[in-house]
Amino acid sequence: MKNLETRYLERLSDLYPTIAAASTEIINLQAILNLPKGTEHFLTDVHGEYEAFSHVLKNGSGSVKRKIQEVFGNTMSARDKKSLATLIYYPKEKMSIVRQTETNMDDWYRVNLYRLIQVSKHVASKYTRSKVRKALPKDFAYVIEELITEKAELNDKESYYNEIISTIIRIKRAEPFIIAISELIQRLVVDHLHIVGDIFDRGPGPHIIMDKLMSYHSVDIQWGNHDVLWMGAAAGQMGCIANVIRICARYGNLDILEDGYGINLLPLAAFALKVYGNDPCECFKLKAADKTDPEETEMNLRIHKAISVIQFKVEGQIIRRQKEFGLDDRAVLHRIDYEKGTVTLEGKEYRLLDKNFPTVDPSDPYALSTEEQEIMDRLERAFVGCEKLQQHMRFLLAKGGLYKVFNDNLLYHGCVPLDSEGNLKEVSVFGKKYRGKELYDVLDSYVRKGFFALDGKERQDGKDIMWYIWLHPDSPLFGKNKMATFERYFLAEKETHVEKKNPYYTFLENEDVIDRILREFGLDPKKAHIVNGHVPVKRKDGESPVKCGGKVLVIDGGFSRAYQKETGIAGYTLIYNSYGLRLVAHEPFESTEAAIAKEKDIHSETTIVSRMMDRCLVGDTDIGRELKEQVKDLERLLAAYRNGEIIEKI
Repeated sequence: MKNLETRYLERLSDLYPTIAAASTEIINLQAILNLPKGTEHFLTDVHGEYEAFSHVLKNGSGSVKRKIQEVFGNTMSARDKKSLATLIYYPKEKMSIVRQTETNMDDWYRVNLYRLIQVSKHVASKYTRSKVRKALPKDFAYVIEELITEKAELNDKESYYNEIISTIIRIKRAEPFIIAISELIQRLVVDHLHIVGDIFDRGPGPHIIMDKLMSYHSVDIQWGNHDVLWMGAAAGQMGCIANVIRICARYGNLDILEDGYGINLLPLAAFALKVYGNDPCECFKLKAADKTDPEETEMNLRIHKAISVIQFKVEGQIIRRQKEFGLDDRAVLHRIDYEKGTVTLEGKEYRLLDKNFPTVDPSDPYALSTEEQEIMDRLERAFVGCEKLQQHMRFLLAKGGLYKVFNDNLLYHGCVPLDSEGNLKEVSVFGKKYRGKELYDVLDSYVRKGFFALDGKERQDGKDIMWYIWLHPDSPLFGKNKMATFERYFLAEKETHVEKKNPYYTFLENEDVIDRILREFGLDPKKAHIVNGHVPVKRKDGESPVKCGGKVLVIDGGFSRAYQKETGIAGYTLIYNSYGLRLVAHEPFESTEAAIAKEKDIHSETTIVSRMMDRCLVGDTDIGRELKEQVKDLERLLAAYRNGEIIEKI
């Protein structure tokens, strides 16, 4: 039997059948290793804010503006640079506005085509011609390639290039060409996108964001607790389904479910109106919603209360079923005295702000009424059967995970659970103990079992783990001692609302603890960073996103409008290019209309987190290490050809 290496080399020879083919690929890979590393773009906690997300994606957190500055420097006015940037972000819309006032569109086309070509050349210069060619828009691939590979010293071809541009304008293809080359610039400015959790909830457009991500050229996603909640709902976990609907109702975003995913909420609405029609539902007012229709608002309040009560019942059933989770204190309905209108928590009695529970049987408070059960059964079928939702969740499963190690950065949404001494906390999952990376890995595996396991119990455990990840004190994506949903709705006493953070958050400035976490995930603390989301950084209170001397970067700054009053900004993003790490703080985004008509970009402040002494090359990255291994394999194949061990396939 042939040894493993020989068999591998024979398979490799199918791809590179001759000495010439193997040699050419070695030369190609060696050349790639010496190119500058591609730009990575990090975003987190976008929470359905599609317009702001889309704009930051288009401008690459200021990367487009920086490229324009690098190309034109002081040879172009600040106003013209701003106008060119807006054209690159929104080419179709910008040209529509320009046509209304510009008297000589041919001149305008000519000037801006030359400018766009110069920017395109610059952003394409760090990539191989093959990679640029793959990114070119199909309709104009040949023409754009000719124009952006023009060399300044080839004066004898100047008339050739001028004629290309003149012809584009003469045959009325300038506008589609400008759109194509603007999109190419956006595509090349950012090589890879990282989403560090929480695409869903609060904002109105998570489904639009998911559509955008599914068409993005290179992306990975670290699941946030809100993402896993939606994943659980898509898998048919009833506690997750109830939470998803409740949060959509709370933020006035039921349209996401009805219009975005086509999930029929009419039976729930009819039930809510029937049972809570005369209930003012004062405790269930909408949050950060801009609803102007009073009837719609009243309907939302009743749906909000109806699904909340169903949620408390369903969660009580999960807690009974999964005693391993140890969440008995979060089952609250049996602690209510329905005659007195009080609830006893941790030995103390509190008066309820809302005492109307018409569907709760005090003798069996977690049992769903017949109507509630029918509604939840229908909703489960709707979530599991929704093709678009299932496509989005499969994309999250394929492109995502609970954490990622990439180019000496450790990316995760929440925290690494620690004990009060700063040590990795040992957590029990279905009878086995895990901590640190092992905890992340086992929870990740159970999420996937919730979708794919053939064994019924394993699949149910996987579904329930998604609910666990959403709210359990030991969940690395939650990181608090409790989720005080019931208390926030029904109790006036603020001390009951407090959700204490995991000790992890008190150790973010402790270098020994941070180094221990980095080593746990196989990273060198001397050069690695943690990129973290989940907990908004309150910049208005003087809080900094840069922790532990730059080893930890907490980049949740409030993309969600609901949190911008608390944070004072509209989110942080991170750019990692060949020169180093750059943190960008964004002011609130007014609107897409203002960005186009007023050329009003998001105002951003940039902080250099780390600067490379030498420019980082592809060879210094994770991909570079893989390419070096490929070179070694090809060199071994080359030797095998030359010593007769493998025969060329000529």
